[in-house]
Amino acid sequence: MFASGNPVTAEDAEFSLRRTIMLAKTPSFILTQFGFTPENLEETIVAEGNTLVLTLDKPYAKSFVLNCLGATIGAIVDMKTVMENEQNGDMGNEWLATNSAGSGPYELVGWKPSESVTLQANANWYGDEVAMKRVIVQHIQESATQRLLLEKGDIDVARNLNPEDIAGASGADGIKIVDELRGRLMYISFNQKHPELSKPEVIEALKYLIDYEGMQDSFLKGQYTIHQTFLPATYLGAIDDKPYTFDVEKAKGLLADAGVDGMTVEIGVRDAQERIEIGQSLQNTFAQAGITAEITIGTGKQILTRYRARELDIYLGAWGPDYPDPHTNAGTFAYNPDNFDEAQATGLLAYRDAWSPGELGDMTDAAVIEPDTDKRV
Repeated sequence: MFASGNPVTAEDAEFSLRRTIMLAKTPSFILTQFGFTPENLEETIVAEGNTLVLTLDKPYAKSFVLNCLGATIGAIVDMKTVMENEQNGDMGNEWLATNSAGSGPYELVGWKPSESVTLQANANWYGDEVAMKRVIVQHIQESATQRLLLEKGDIDVARNLNPEDIAGASGADGIKIVDELRGRLMYISFNQKHPELSKPEVIEALKYLIDYEGMQDSFLKGQYTIHQTFLPATYLGAIDDKPYTFDVEKAKGLLADAGVDGMTVEIGVRDAQERIEIGQSLQNTFAQAGITAEITIGTGKQILTRYRARELDIYLGAWGPDYPDPHTNAGTFAYNPDNFDEAQATGLLAYRDAWSPGELGDMTDAAVIEPDTDKRV
């Protein structure tokens, strides 16, 4: 049952997926990549009795399809309730910005922008009875304030505390620190239009000029862990290889092999404290091998615009997966079918770096339609 008491049906699933395609909001690409368009919905997303039939444009891997449907954009909403709150043909979109119409264990009963969200147990929830009848999520931006409220017992859970507050709270009575991995990666990109950065030995050298442990154990403590592959840990196909350590002498040797005796590069960094500190660490360690790194700090829009235009030598950024499947990263880190400037494939990280992945792109194409999950891994 939905929270309203209406039954969950295949028609609700049909409506929900069709609605996503028709509204064409940014996350809809997670579904449109299967070939769904507003024009073909009546043939490609069809409820038949208690069954929902999806007709895709390619024989995609079953794991890929299910992982995408498991993303937030694939959630099933109560068709009757949503359409009762439609305004000017928006299919209930404005109403759903501050309300819920789902079948999960909780329903949204209060929304105060930049202040709080209040959830209440769904009386029609089909699963086991929930332990908490009411959950209030407060927006408290400052880490120190969260820690103070936690220590006083005014809140039960604090999220995303900075390293100093985590260390301080660790010794307090009755407080438990819990670490959970997220799929978000910090990465640096090297522009392959740069005459020196396009040399494999230089790229290898720069990987040895990053103080991974030093950052992890100091200003990033409790926030990030060392990870050196493009698939996040826990994702299908993820590996835990960590071949690079901070090694200045090895880096110097690789630079010498490449015929590089000092150079100046520009690193673009958005104005977020952790990223600025990472950039400053790179500036320091690069200098130990004769590389001068000039840091340009700007708003996210300013720096991203230059990165997407292939103007920066090096970009320091973050990447969060759009859905829980490896293709969300493989399809951008290791895929770039047209490397010409005119392609303007700015959504692909490989394109932004002016890098043509070659056979890796072919492997990405093959993996997304591989029916054998073990082989796909």
